[in-house]
Amino acid sequence: MDVLDLARWQFGITTVYHFLMVPLTIGLSLLVAGMQTAWVRTGDRKYLAMTKFWGKLLLINFAMGVVTGIVQEFQFGMTWSAYSRFVGDVFGAPLAMEGLVAFFVESTFLGLWIFGWDRLPRKAHLACVWAFSLASIASAYFILAANSWMQHPVGVELVDGRPRLNSIWAVLTNNTVLAAFPHTIFGAFAVAAAFLVGIAAWQLWRGNADEPVWRSSVKLGTWVGVVAFTGLAITGDLQGKLMFEQQPMKMAAAEALCHTESPASFSVFAVGDVSRPDCEDVKSITVPALLSFLAHNDFSTEVKGIDDLVPMYQEKYGTNYPVDERLGELSGKPIDYVPVLPVTYWGFRLMIGFGAISAGVGLLVLWLTRGGRTPRGRWFRWLALGSIATPFLGNSFGWIFTEMGRQPFVVVPNPTGVDGVWMFTARAVSNSTPGEVLTSLVALTLVYGVLAGVEVFLIRRYVRGGVAGVLPGSDPGGPGSGDGPGSGGEPGTGDRAGSGDRAGSGDGVGSGDGAGPGAKAGSGDEADDVLSFAY
Repeated sequence: MDVLDLARWQFGITTVYHFLMVPLTIGLSLLVAGMQTAWVRTGDRKYLAMTKFWGKLLLINFAMGVVTGIVQEFQFGMTWSAYSRFVGDVFGAPLAMEGLVAFFVESTFLGLWIFGWDRLPRKAHLACVWAFSLASIASAYFILAANSWMQHPVGVELVDGRPRLNSIWAVLTNNTVLAAFPHTIFGAFAVAAAFLVGIAAWQLWRGNADEPVWRSSVKLGTWVGVVAFTGLAITGDLQGKLMFEQQPMKMAAAEALCHTESPASFSVFAVGDVSRPDCEDVKSITVPALLSFLAHNDFSTEVKGIDDLVPMYQEKYGTNYPVDERLGELSGKPIDYVPVLPVTYWGFRLMIGFGAISAGVGLLVLWLTRGGRTPRGRWFRWLALGSIATPFLGNSFGWIFTEMGRQPFVVVPNPTGVDGVWMFTARAVSNSTPGEVLTSLVALTLVYGVLAGVEVFLIRRYVRGGVAGVLPGSDPGGPGSGDGPGSGGEPGTGDRAGSGDRAGSGDGVGSGDGAGPGAKAGSGDEADDVLSFAY
């Protein structure tokens, strides 16, 4: 493999892995903020237990997200230095905003939330978790603004062969980011919802004294998941219409549409080799005229196929790569303007399919657990736990489709933008040797594998510990449990004297982890040490 292929594999592996953490952090942080709000307003210990339990899992995931996200910045210089020089004048602004405004605010208020239990007034402490949650969303917006500029460059002029930013407002209000942002946020809620439903349903199947916590979590996760899937469908439709206008080749590749159609049918499922550009062996189950509607809100719009688009791209952007040793094996070779069709075609369908499965399983679990029921068959356990993966897979396939569908461009030309503001992926890679990139690829993959093991270990530990692992000695909703933050702050409950909140835990989310009674009862001291170090 040459440097380009290795660099793309490295960026793909690290980005997909990192994005497993991002949507869970965004979605779960807002849900945890809502749980704590319910506790502050009602004083119901059930909501405190929910906040503590899901908040602990949020912190583990956030810590791993930070560690894996740092590598993304390094890769711009390691393997994509030519790309960094080309887009640096544009990317500097949104990435600086993400770092200085969103990330610092996010980290600061997360720290206050972690260590503010029993120290800050309830409402001030609640404001911290909301500030952290909203900063996470702001952080996502700035990152998506930069990514959307790669998909649809705006707000620049071409100076000495490089785009120079002349309107940050145009970048931040790019219609591509205005569509991608809500789609991404709804995807984050879908992930968090499935996470709640799957774990809470499994806890119900186990059977324990904290049943009100898990039933409320199932209900919350199910309805959030349904709303999220509905939002994904609406915003996805908007993105499809922008894709038709801005990246017609991606639209054709999503359907493996070889020949122009008017009206164009939507392919539900294909049998045959979709990688062949002539489509002779492909038989599809289609919905007549639906693709035309998805492209332009009517049932008659013509959608160009690959065989008509390729000559158009060749006329605009050339038929061959320039002769340049930095292009390696592609130097002087014909440019392939067609993305990898099996990836785009099946990636698009898997994205939709896994999203629908996630919402459907959530509704099924809500029905199965109605009226205090809990199925006891082993199948219910596997249904609950297996459903957690579905929105993660849907998000991953969606991003793989989005990024691979724009190839061979790393910066896609804007049909109505400034001429020359585009870049082939082959010209974006650093002047490195295959051995150097292979070394970093193997090293990062191994490190990320270890980090995955650490996250799974910590999450599994706290999930199995249940509410007792973060709120020892509590019986949510039961008598005599007290209702103060941490492990309870009211006099007479014994919480101050014996739980060990002040004495040694220091983690802020799960109390009772220190010197007092119950510290060993599923509290996970060692895991706390790992988590504190990672944070």
